[in-house]
Amino acid sequence: MEITFENMEDFARGAAFLGTGGGGDPYYGRLLAQNAIREFGAPKVITADDLDDDTAVFTAAMLGSPPVLMEKGCSGDDIDLAISKLEQRLGRKAEAILPIEIGGMNSTLPIMAAARLGLPIIDADGMGRAFPEIQMVTFSVYGCSATPLVVTDEHLNSVVVEADTPARAEGIVRSIAIQMGLSVMLSAYPLTGRQVKDYGVHGTLSLALGIGTAIREGRTTGNPVEALIQYLQTTPYYNHAKVLFDGKVTDLRRETTKGFAIGHCLMSAMDGSGRQMEIMFQNEHLIARENGVIKAIVPDLICMVDRETAEPIPVEHLRYGQRLKIIGTSAAPIMRTPEALEVFGPRKFGLDEDFIPIENL
Repeated sequence: MEITFENMEDFARGAAFLGTGGGGDPYYGRLLAQNAIREFGAPKVITADDLDDDTAVFTAAMLGSPPVLMEKGCSGDDIDLAISKLEQRLGRKAEAILPIEIGGMNSTLPIMAAARLGLPIIDADGMGRAFPEIQMVTFSVYGCSATPLVVTDEHLNSVVVEADTPARAEGIVRSIAIQMGLSVMLSAYPLTGRQVKDYGVHGTLSLALGIGTAIREGRTTGNPVEALIQYLQTTPYYNHAKVLFDGKVTDLRRETTKGFAIGHCLMSAMDGSGRQMEIMFQNEHLIARENGVIKAIVPDLICMVDRETAEPIPVEHLRYGQRLKIIGTSAAPIMRTPEALEVFGPRKFGLDEDFIPIENL
């Protein structure tokens, strides 16, 4: 895969789909990445296999409430500061940048960071989707420490966090983010090349570009949703893919609480059958129920797209009356293990349900 100024639109669209409603606004993230590419040149994309076992890998991300992320910009100096502060704390230089998640802005921001710092970016992440909390990554599942980590804001205030567990780090950082205005830059999970090889979700930058390309090409044939499903079914992770529902938004509740966009979306079927689907979200979509029956549940992906163009719709862009198709896909196998479900399974979001793979529903 190569990152270019021209393919960033396809990439951002695919990453927005994998964000399952969260991860930050893809349009804003694309502009940040394109501006960095124009100014500093595109970063080289490498695979985990290109890393030495002791390579110093740093992550780059934004954290906060999606509606606020749309309103508070970042200059680039803030993410530079987060990484340089972490370098100072660890006493070693970053040698590669890794997206902590492959969703929306948090897939394009690492591209900006890598371009500004002249570092390669790794074709992998820690989720194969987006999640709202710091500990909800594969690296946490398999024992990698989230800290030390650095949080910065647009005024270049910074905080170095040390915590005994990733979940404790999440609580501390969430409190800091609230004080900093619910939109912060973050560099967490300092990793080695060996840890990325063993515990990362690989090839997800390439998959995001493939998804965005499939949507664009599908528009030329008149059925982008079908083209998207066909592409997903060829991928190693998202191959159990299907349209769960075709409907119109008839009720929407969304509020910013404790640093998250939390709520639900109710949809009515376009075919006049009276069927309804309810989707609950915490930044990202968590569960889809049709007339009370579960059709997909976290950590599998639940994605909303425009029914005509297949444009992914983030949570902050949901509106009453929108006509959408709901697509469900399987998550990466490493996200479905018993150990993983202990960290980001349904019950970790307060859902009184067990995980059932989408292919079994």
